[in-house]
Amino acid sequence: MTMSNESIDLPEGWEMIVLGELGEWSSGGTPSRKNPEYYDGNIPWVKTGDLDDGLIEEIEETITNKGLANSSAKVFPSGSLIVAMYGATIGKLGILSQPAATNQACAVLKSKDITTDLIAYLFYYLLERREDLRMIGQGGAQPNISQTILKEYPCPLPPIAEQKRIVAKIEELRSRTQKAREALEVIPYLCDRFRQSVLAAAFRGDLTADWREENPNVEPAKDLFERIKHNRRKTWEDFESKRLKARGKVLNDDKWKKKYEEPKHNIAIDLPELPSQWCWVKWEQVGLCQNGRAFPSKEYQTEGVKLLRPGNLHVSGSVKWDEANTKFMSPDWAIEYPDYLIKENELVINLTAQSLADEFLGRICLTTEHEECLLNQRIARLTPILILPKFMLWLLKSKLFRSYVDELNTGSLIQHMFTSQIDEFYFPLPPLDEQNVIVQLIEARLSAVEKIRSSAEETVKFLPVLDRAILTKAFRGELVPQDPNNEPASVLLERIREERAKKSDRMSTKRKR
Repeated sequence: MTMSNESIDLPEGWEMIVLGELGEWSSGGTPSRKNPEYYDGNIPWVKTGDLDDGLIEEIEETITNKGLANSSAKVFPSGSLIVAMYGATIGKLGILSQPAATNQACAVLKSKDITTDLIAYLFYYLLERREDLRMIGQGGAQPNISQTILKEYPCPLPPIAEQKRIVAKIEELRSRTQKAREALEVIPYLCDRFRQSVLAAAFRGDLTADWREENPNVEPAKDLFERIKHNRRKTWEDFESKRLKARGKVLNDDKWKKKYEEPKHNIAIDLPELPSQWCWVKWEQVGLCQNGRAFPSKEYQTEGVKLLRPGNLHVSGSVKWDEANTKFMSPDWAIEYPDYLIKENELVINLTAQSLADEFLGRICLTTEHEECLLNQRIARLTPILILPKFMLWLLKSKLFRSYVDELNTGSLIQHMFTSQIDEFYFPLPPLDEQNVIVQLIEARLSAVEKIRSSAEETVKFLPVLDRAILTKAFRGELVPQDPNNEPASVLLERIREERAKKSDRMSTKRKR
């Protein structure tokens, strides 16, 4: 229901009028684009794209006096109220901070003979009625409203003194909501900083310092490392035999095992000191990397086995399967290439990105329960040996790994990371029992901070609702108290009518001369 059909009980001293009664409305025009002499002059020329629901201080284009004279454009005084009439910008508003011309898509209420308080009041009123104006403009092939619609649009008019109080109260409350918005919008950044500080403390050993004092007899990392070295070869052999058998190879002897490459055991000499039960390792020594396969896009289907692609790797560390990013392959591909099948609790990492923004290059995710998908190219599977996958997930999301990825920047448009580079990544290895405690402590702290982030984001979403509620109350006469001693709006309206009549008479006299 538009306002023109609404029944409104106005406070004492208010009047329901139409916008055309308050002042002179006009519009502008566009000088011919074919004539370069019409543009780049010293007259600011406002288009609807310049309107940003506030004071118009930045105007993209200018026109010349010749352009002004040879078009329907005209210069409006500073303080005039502008309303967008066409397309997606219907109802966008602005107040001129300087004299300027406009194009024909802008309706302008001239500030001459109208108080700045009334202009401000009308600005906020039209801001509150924007959706109604947009609904009115939906009738034709292209959404638009006209000056006629605006002139005939109803508006509740309070006394002059109350206009001032309403505008002042609106601006006070909107200032508060803006300050709240600014404070809340910082919270995600603070949460990210807290997250990284938690992860940094975790992988320095600070987070579990008390736990180590209480549990001095756990298996030290150097002993775990020895077990990892023994199991690494077995893990590789299990994987390789599965791959060869899937390709139809018959394994009659152990010759294929000779392809196994022992990792290099050199340790960088400038690594920071760790807790006594920890040790430094590099990925090649304690895990395996597997690149994905280039599955043909022409074979994509609407159902079947999901294909894991970079777009499925979410910043949260989980794999996401929304409609836009989900592709399927025939189950036959999974049968032919079982070694590329990813299942639950597996680590996958993105190897290609267009930039280093959003931590997309090297983004790590851990698959969830009942997951099954094929590993596409540009993603690698990371298989830690006797190391908790969740421990590796958080470590590879920490600044320790992110800094390593940033140093790989090639300067090219497309950024790549190779499994050989992941192999060279050094990281601290705690005892297995301590890994579990580290994961628990990280997740407890980050769960709490995520609730704070989520609450802040929900509150930010509510603020526009609050702003609209402030405006709605204002134009019902509920935002500020009425003063019976104020001059009623009817007196103001009569003065405006008298002034407009006098002006009309003067214009008629001039034309007769």
